Amino acid sequence: MKPYCFVLMPFGRKTDESGRVVEFDAVYERVIGPAINEADFESIRADEEIIGGIIHKPMFERLMMCDYAVADLTTANANVFYELGIRHGVRPYSTVPLAGRGMRLPFDVAPLRTIFYDVDNFGYPVNPDEVRLMLTERLEGCRNPVDDSPFYQLLADFPRPNIQRLKTDVFRDMVEYSKAIKNRLKEARNRGRDAVAEVNRDINVVDADPAIVVDLFLSYRAVKDWPGMVDLVDKMTPPLKQTILVQEQLGFALNRLEQHLAAESILTELIRTHGPSSETNGILGRVYKDQWLKAKKTQNPAAQGFLKKAIDTYLQGFESDWRDAYPGINAISLMECSDPPDSRKEELIPVVTYAVQRRLASKSPDYWDHATELEISILSHNRKKAQQCLGMTLASIREKWEPETTARNIRMIREANEARGCMCEWMKEIEEALQNAADDRH
Repeated sequence: MKPYCFVLMPFGRKTDESGRVVEFDAVYERVIGPAINEADFESIRADEEIIGGIIHKPMFERLMMCDYAVADLTTANANVFYELGIRHGVRPYSTVPLAGRGMRLPFDVAPLRTIFYDVDNFGYPVNPDEVRLMLTERLEGCRNPVDDSPFYQLLADFPRPNIQRLKTDVFRDMVEYSKAIKNRLKEARNRGRDAVAEVNRDINVVDADPAIVVDLFLSYRAVKDWPGMVDLVDKMTPPLKQTILVQEQLGFALNRLEQHLAAESILTELIRTHGPSSETNGILGRVYKDQWLKAKKTQNPAAQGFLKKAIDTYLQGFESDWRDAYPGINAISLMECSDPPDSRKEELIPVVTYAVQRRLASKSPDYWDHATELEISILSHNRKKAQQCLGMTLASIREKWEPETTARNIRMIREANEARGCMCEWMKEIEEALQNAADDRH
């Protein structure tokens, strides 16, 4: 078996103190992961986004038991530095630091033999092959260990921990178990609700790795089992239950169950406690939008109030991070549905267009980026562009509820335009193509 190499790093897109963006997933995929593989090790990555930054038992085990480790110190992420401190306290050697060039490392880690890499204007690593080679060589050199922990370099006589072989073997078995569950969940998502529930029955939620529990949680979302999501949250440990990710998705599930007030309460508390964000506001905006649609259908006079709350919430989310076009396009779509159309729409369209173009040029666009470009084309009544965008949107679908959501938005836009006397048959064709794609994924 290959020895394990634990990776300590931020995940997703982060910004350093100078405002520079770093795409950490790209750093891992193009530099760190391949280097670990070329050194003939097996990578284990600590997913900050999935476990909400919680330091928990599996995390400590990985920090302590993995034979090797790589720590990306870029942006001086607090979790990474805390984990690095633990690692240096229990492992005298075999930890390799790297960081984005131009970052000022804190005094205590500045003397470390750090590998530096550059990023381009979009946050992606420059010359990844060159940096990967340096990291591979450093990892291979760790097979002939020399102390790299400042703690053991300065306190050479300090007793060194004895990590028993039995303990490391148990750790290896646990890691393999986690991989097996992850693979089962991946297969279960393609088979439907019953398959996901079957995997759930084999997991002790309280004792399981939080990353596995959240994977299970999101698997329920992928198969649209909203009650399953809510029930699973009740079984989670209190620290995991209170993470932003879990609370956001709990609000998402409750809204799908039409428990709008409960969803609103959870999401508004997140915004009050942690501030607005494109994700939290995006979900809360959907809560208000659904209430608007229901009130509108029954001619409830509260409809206009819900519409205004939805627009304001989406706008707040977009203004919290102009780079995320998702809440922006939702705000514009609802402005289009106002009677008369909200005049702010014309000011926002170029801003949202620029945001999504930057994402599409980032080399890792996802479904929502293509769907946003599609909706902008429809809002601009650019039929030819919309039909071109439809293909990439359909090709980027990951979960069936995604095209359902986009089809619903386009239906909303179409009906608003038809009410004003606009002929929108071509919009209906795009709407039906998305709905058919969702139905085919049953």
